[in-house]
Amino acid sequence: MLYYSTSKNSVPVNFKEAVIQGLAPDKGLYFPEQIPLFSPHFLEHFKSYSKEELAFEIISPYVGDCIPKDVLMGICAETVNFDFPLVPITESIYSLELFHGPTLAFKDVGARFLSRCLQYFCQEDKQKTTILVATSGDTGGAVANSFLQVENTQVVILYPSQKVSEIQELQLTTLGHNILALEVKGDFDDCQRMVKTAFADTALNQHMILSSANSINIARWLSQQFYYAFAMQQWQHDGPPVFAVPSGNFGNICAGILARLSGLPTDIFVAACNSNDAFYDYYVSGTYHAKPSIATISNAMDVGNPSNIPRLFEMYKQDYASIKKNVFAASIDEASTKATLQKVFEQEQYILDPHGAVAYAGLEKYLALHPNKKGIILETAHPIKFKPSVEPLIHQAIEVPVSVQHLFGAEKKNICIEANDDELKVILYSL
Repeated sequence: MLYYSTSKNSVPVNFKEAVIQGLAPDKGLYFPEQIPLFSPHFLEHFKSYSKEELAFEIISPYVGDCIPKDVLMGICAETVNFDFPLVPITESIYSLELFHGPTLAFKDVGARFLSRCLQYFCQEDKQKTTILVATSGDTGGAVANSFLQVENTQVVILYPSQKVSEIQELQLTTLGHNILALEVKGDFDDCQRMVKTAFADTALNQHMILSSANSINIARWLSQQFYYAFAMQQWQHDGPPVFAVPSGNFGNICAGILARLSGLPTDIFVAACNSNDAFYDYYVSGTYHAKPSIATISNAMDVGNPSNIPRLFEMYKQDYASIKKNVFAASIDEASTKATLQKVFEQEQYILDPHGAVAYAGLEKYLALHPNKKGIILETAHPIKFKPSVEPLIHQAIEVPVSVQHLFGAEKKNICIEANDDELKVILYSL
């Protein structure tokens, strides 16, 4: 399998090269030259597969011979060695809980898969790689946890000052060792711009090997297909489900759509946006324009210019009519997010996190137009990560999971910087 750039001005590369480079030299995103189709045998029997077997079958065509099969199976087993339960909320709405991993967020899957692939490549090449990543919330903690003390890797995480939750910040600033957290005086779009500028800097890239751990990285993005298949393994109803995905950088929903194009039997996808709704505007008008980001309680979705939009356009060959046929967009404002979170707890005794509440409200909008269908929301983070926002709405304390209790009181280790490309460059040259 080779990967080309969505900007169409870089030579195709294999899986290993795409993973290590992260972003293509022309600033485009890597995209597979072919979308593999699941075999009839796989689709007939996939409910009997173990999680690691399912992950292996999905990802193998994308990896090719860049990683030996036995090593890849081991990577898959380590990536998905926690639960992904499908929990009913109402008769027509289910929650795929993706927060049972080590950092209580869906990004554990992509970060663990990427870290283990890079660890294999670094050991193979005996070269140090610097992982440069921007985070709007959960990516930072998942990447930090996955790469902690991994040999031959240095991790540099940029996050927007005062725009991530307390637990999210603690998860990426208290580890030390090979994890460097940079608190940027700006928003997520500033962080993302600084990272992209660094990747495009020829002199910097000659000085060091830079790779990305955002969903722009092909390993992060492709491995998110796994849990859509896990959901379908647990689906007991006639007819495929609608998937409602809280959509910020759009890597998650694009992975689900990719699995669907490969043959996974799902229905339409709901792109549930918060007030950062550039894609919703595109859905309505047919014209895409980035927008300045707006701070919300669903902070991981506070992205004004989603990085993975080019992949969505690529999957549907830039055809607006095809996108509209297969994707339903919903824009959920802050008041609706809070009202949904409160309503679902009062009526169903289920605690959503703010991102799950956006997905739930988006799915409700779709089901109101299609009342005979059923759907699955992706509950992408544990509500404890948004304790100050959630507890006042449900009027109840959220129990702190044992896995994060040690963070409170831990020493914060970070560097505060301006939203300045040159300031980041000085730090990278010093590593």
